[in-house]
Amino acid sequence: MEQLEQTTSSLWSRITEIFNTDIYNGKSFADLLTLEALVSIATGALAAGLIILVGFAFAGFVRRRVRKLSENHSSLDNTLFSFLGNLARYIILAFTALFVLNTFGIQTTSIVAVIGAAGLAVGLALQGTLSNVAAGVMIILFRPLKVGDFVEIDGILGTVKEITLNYTELADIGNVQVVVPNSDVWGNTIKNYSSYPTRRAEWTFGVGYGVNLADAEKVIRDTIMDDPRSHAEPEPFIQVNNLGGSSVDFLARVWCDSADYFQYQADMKRRVKEALDAADINIPFPTRTLVTDPSASVTVRKDADAKSTDQSPSSIAAE
Repeated sequence: MEQLEQTTSSLWSRITEIFNTDIYNGKSFADLLTLEALVSIATGALAAGLIILVGFAFAGFVRRRVRKLSENHSSLDNTLFSFLGNLARYIILAFTALFVLNTFGIQTTSIVAVIGAAGLAVGLALQGTLSNVAAGVMIILFRPLKVGDFVEIDGILGTVKEITLNYTELADIGNVQVVVPNSDVWGNTIKNYSSYPTRRAEWTFGVGYGVNLADAEKVIRDTIMDDPRSHAEPEPFIQVNNLGGSSVDFLARVWCDSADYFQYQADMKRRVKEALDAADINIPFPTRTLVTDPSASVTVRKDADAKSTDQSPSSIAAE
């Protein structure tokens, strides 16, 4: 009996010790079980819930308003303002979290310090990924390219489909998806064929040495300039540029709209060739003249039966 009383007394002492231990904001568990404490906790929880609802609603509203700016003004870049909208949302949510913690009496100064130290450790571990994020921010802010542009990045030609903080998505000429890390985009030379409204197309056309060069130039100029896609300004350049081994070469440089460039360049090659043929202007092509010694004889294997015959070069040519 005495042992049971001792056990009961020890157990009660442990329970009393637990109830008197400070567990929240300088208050023990026993203090928290009072009606006043429960009301205080419930009030804090309701306030925190209200702050969270207001914070999320306000963050969403700000993000939509920022994105709406680019939709209402065509001169503003959608990608940039989408990024700014998301950034504003995350900042508001971060402040919302701090307000919620303060509502429960939690000191946020030490938490911010811990988050800062953890952020440094994570940054060192994810250095490659963060370099992509940093490059993505630079791309979005300085906008060397935007969605819809036709670009060349590190030898890859394609149309920009999406720009995120981590990668840039292209659709190449064969409509194959190409995902390029932003660090590679920002760290390489970017050729943006859509930045300017016009481009200069260039061709080289060769004619024979016996051709009247003035007539040939007129045919080339008239054929190109009759196309409505050709720009009269800046002034086209169509002149003899080179005396080749078998042809006199004309260099033609004419401006056109960037959107027409590829088809325009291909069309003019065919039309100029057809125009030169119609004008009976010789377009030379490499030829080879074989001079042989008629007195020499060669052995030619004619079939799979390994039969050999001695023939003269003239009979070989006839065959």
